[in-house]
Amino acid sequence: MGNPGAKYERSRHNVGFDVIAGTAAFFQVVLKKRCFRLYREAIGTAGGGPFRLIQPLTYMNNSGEIARFFVDVPVHDRIVVCDNLDLPAGQIRIRRGGSSAGHNGLKSVIDRWGSSDFLRIYVGIGRPSAGRTVVEHVLGRPEDEPEREALEAGIVRATDALIALLDGMTLQEAMVAFNRKTRQ
Repeated sequence: MGNPGAKYERSRHNVGFDVIAGTAAFFQVVLKKRCFRLYREAIGTAGGGPFRLIQPLTYMNNSGEIARFFVDVPVHDRIVVCDNLDLPAGQIRIRRGGSSAGHNGLKSVIDRWGSSDFLRIYVGIGRPSAGRTVVEHVLGRPEDEPEREALEAGIVRATDALIALLDGMTLQEAMVAFNRKTRQ
């Protein structure tokens, strides 16, 4: 998940878009605007079978709006990639199910899909520094080189995790392989 437009490129909130773009590049598929430009989609095949990579273009807080276009994919088979304030910058976590934990994009998805039983790949963006609001933090870009490097490493790691899952790695195997703490 992420926000469309150049204003939000490389922002903390758009790590999901960055992971999808990296995964599309790996599988050599092109993300194209679809359905009245409500989302970008790339279709491909991996070791785990056919897949669709989606970037909703409805802004983060309305990410669930595109659900009506994908009723053919069971919720249990969907993977959402998004930012997470509660993980240090660059750390990732893979899990199935759970609440939105205050993430408005996830809340939209859960509300529209009618279920929270989908797989999530969280990319840690850390908490805002003193004097910054959560909104300023998530919509902003990394403040310094160490944070930039950590966030980029998290995006790469989440991309590797998504590729592994699409190639047929089980959820349990992916959690063991990728849910390790990263060195800060």
